[in-house]
Amino acid sequence: MAVVVVESPAKAKTINKYLGSDYTVLASYGHVRDLPPKDGSVDPENEFDMKWEVAPESRKHVRAIAEALKTDDTLILATDPDREGEAISWHLKEALAPSLKKGKKVSRVTFNAITKSAVTEAMKAPREVDDALVEAYLARRALDYLVGFTLSPVLWRKLPGAKSAGRVQSVCLRLIVEREMEIEAFRAREYWTVTATLATPRGQEYQARLTVLGGKKLDKFDIPTAEAAELAVKAVTSRTLTVSGVESKPASRNPWPPFMTSTLQQEASRKLGFGAKATMSAAQRLYEAGHITYMRTDGIDMAPEAVMAARDEIRDRFGPGYVPDSPRMYKNKAKNAQEAHECIRPTDMSAAPEKLRLADPDQRRLYDLIWKRTIASQMAAARLERTTVDITSPDGQVGLRATGQVVLFDGFLKVYDEGRDDDGEDEGRLPQIMQGEAAEKRGVLPEQHFTQPPPRYTEATLVKRMEELGIGRPSTYASIISTIQDREYVRKDKNRLIPEDKGRLVTAFLANFFRRYVEYDFTADLEAQLDDVSAGERDYKEVLARFWRDFSAAVGETSDLRIGEVLEKIDDFLAPHLYPPRPDGADPRACPTCGTGRLHLKTARSGGAFIGCGNYPECRYTRPISGAEDAVTADGRVLGEEDGVEITLRAGRFGPYVQKGEATAESPKPPRASLPKGWSPESLTLERALMLLNLPRRIGPHPDDGEVIEAAIGRFGPYVKHGSTYANLPDVEEVFTIGMNRAVEVLAEKAARGPGKGRGAAAEPLRVLGDHPDGGPVVVMPGKYGPYVKWEKVNATLPKGSAPETVTLDEALVLIAEKAGKAGGRKTAKKPAAKAAGEKPAKAKAAPKKAGAKKPAAKKPATKTAAAKPATRKASAKASPAKD
Repeated sequence: MAVVVVESPAKAKTINKYLGSDYTVLASYGHVRDLPPKDGSVDPENEFDMKWEVAPESRKHVRAIAEALKTDDTLILATDPDREGEAISWHLKEALAPSLKKGKKVSRVTFNAITKSAVTEAMKAPREVDDALVEAYLARRALDYLVGFTLSPVLWRKLPGAKSAGRVQSVCLRLIVEREMEIEAFRAREYWTVTATLATPRGQEYQARLTVLGGKKLDKFDIPTAEAAELAVKAVTSRTLTVSGVESKPASRNPWPPFMTSTLQQEASRKLGFGAKATMSAAQRLYEAGHITYMRTDGIDMAPEAVMAARDEIRDRFGPGYVPDSPRMYKNKAKNAQEAHECIRPTDMSAAPEKLRLADPDQRRLYDLIWKRTIASQMAAARLERTTVDITSPDGQVGLRATGQVVLFDGFLKVYDEGRDDDGEDEGRLPQIMQGEAAEKRGVLPEQHFTQPPPRYTEATLVKRMEELGIGRPSTYASIISTIQDREYVRKDKNRLIPEDKGRLVTAFLANFFRRYVEYDFTADLEAQLDDVSAGERDYKEVLARFWRDFSAAVGETSDLRIGEVLEKIDDFLAPHLYPPRPDGADPRACPTCGTGRLHLKTARSGGAFIGCGNYPECRYTRPISGAEDAVTADGRVLGEEDGVEITLRAGRFGPYVQKGEATAESPKPPRASLPKGWSPESLTLERALMLLNLPRRIGPHPDDGEVIEAAIGRFGPYVKHGSTYANLPDVEEVFTIGMNRAVEVLAEKAARGPGKGRGAAAEPLRVLGDHPDGGPVVVMPGKYGPYVKWEKVNATLPKGSAPETVTLDEALVLIAEKAGKAGGRKTAKKPAAKAAGEKPAKAKAAPKKAGAKKPAAKKPATKTAAAKPATRKASAKASPAKD
């Protein structure tokens, strides 16, 4: 009986169903080995020798596979069909080497979809582990390690507060920072347009835009002011207008190709609001359940049998008119065939979303998107008619144009149309307009416009840009974007990516001292070299040697840099952001407190950076590196007075806050209140500050018992309080306006939820992820310090940045296994075996200790190594840079 190893329990369960009892299918739970997060794991002086170790949480999985191989002679490695999957198979083969002696066979199989036919066919065509793909993985992993563990310490020493740098992560961060700098440097330009509402002789209205004025064709900025726009309006209203031309042209629109990884992430962001990580998590689960093909791919081609199945489904569902005469073939865009798998598509074209009935809403919505895109890609083109109508004055001084289109046959649009990143509007449909007929004017209006700055990146547009530049690969997009957010270099606000100050500082440092390594062309060329390695066209150690020679020299050049020198260069690089022009035209770097000092970028002992006056310590003016000059200062921005006492806005360790008065010997802690989330320091008024300082707010006595009800803002948000009962409010603003009736209603609703819903009682799970392999449900729970996953008595906190709605069962199992290991294996230890017949039962109590007897040595727990190692690993991993 052969042992088949895959990555996840879900995948193992599905495959075991197809293979039956002749196979033992086990899960490796992802990678089983990694480079220890410490210096020396990659040795450039010894031909880039790499020291691998089995992760503590993976040891039991490796042992389980080794145990199975004691009675089975064949090991089949069936991990994912890409570079990463090949690497996992190689690691398994290496880790299991002691168990693979004495003629045991090892083979590798791959399948692009987890269906019975795909799996059984793959088992008929085993092969060896692909050395070229493994070497490409080794090169990528070594590069990421060398950059991270060499560059990050330089950052820590020269730029206090920085966390890490990565080979691709830093380039991705540069894209976001440079876009933000473009937005800040942008200066809007005013222009006007004139639109007329016209009517046909039959009374049907349509819109037309002024395109000719004074006999000349108008360019975008030819009407620059309101005065010019009024003159244009008068020119139109003072003339009769006639339709001088009507031109209708047939047009067609072809469908979009089926999804590959990047386009799936982009479209899921536009239409579903999913981040890249959430998209890939849902797609992974759909793949492991056998619903879609492999989801990490650069390919857009589709298997011939899938094309024919799609055409059959289109014919059955929509009729033969929607099936094109010949199948549509899409050319693969991938430069390297190792990533060029088939497109992302349903494994069964007839399994429409309404038939599949997936329980998980994210999976259901994503599958619906994939199914529609796949079916539409094989449908007939949409046929349109585009009409252009020109309207002119008899003297030719004024001309207007109306455009519109009519869909004659919807074709693929019946099922699907791709979303867009811009806010452009589709052309509307025009009424019947005849050449030579009069155009009645029913209104002529000018409209003011301003040119817009380039938009901030969304995860979708960032992935698209990275793909255009050749940065990253399908398996890395989601992790790169997650890393820069987890490191707090970037935050996401309304789906837009905004660089944090520390992200700007890191980018400025790298752009000044390691410019070559954050250049887009350099990073893309290195990716191309790695593709050559995976194709067997380059030696991976030569790629590493060439990179390391120049990179180590660049690092050496920074050894003598002083922090002051680093800050000076970063100060100059970020000057447009740090010191924006003042409305009064004064020097933006002049200290607003002393008037004589110059503002400079400084660092604090505790890490982080701020703007401070050069006259320190005589002048103690400081402010955060972002925000206007009058934002929040250490000395406080005066908002006004109440009863002769100043109310100031200040910057504190935990963010901006308002304070009444100053600390004195009699009152060492003056009244103060933190700004709630969403309140902008720049727009804070005296009235709003006093509202905060007057909390908690007394609403009045409860009608049942007379005990006072109060409203306030706490650590977990706004709430109302009655005795020991707290009830959350949905909106901060309600704290200042809520009345008695509403407060009693909110408290009653809290009470109606009953015990188990209040403070200190058992909470309801946020999500049920599935069953643990050893039995029992695995759930996501809300916690005081953030969400966590729970199985029986094991609670494992979700990593920072992980959203409860995106965590998968596989991820949860890894966290639970690691947590159980740290607890000395208490959850994984088996019950003692039953005693054989006639054997004496174990004594319940130890015999009393004799006088003078030595104390027996404490018995070491069997899981000491597993228990001790993770803590060490976690401690060292805190400072380790993220992989790209």
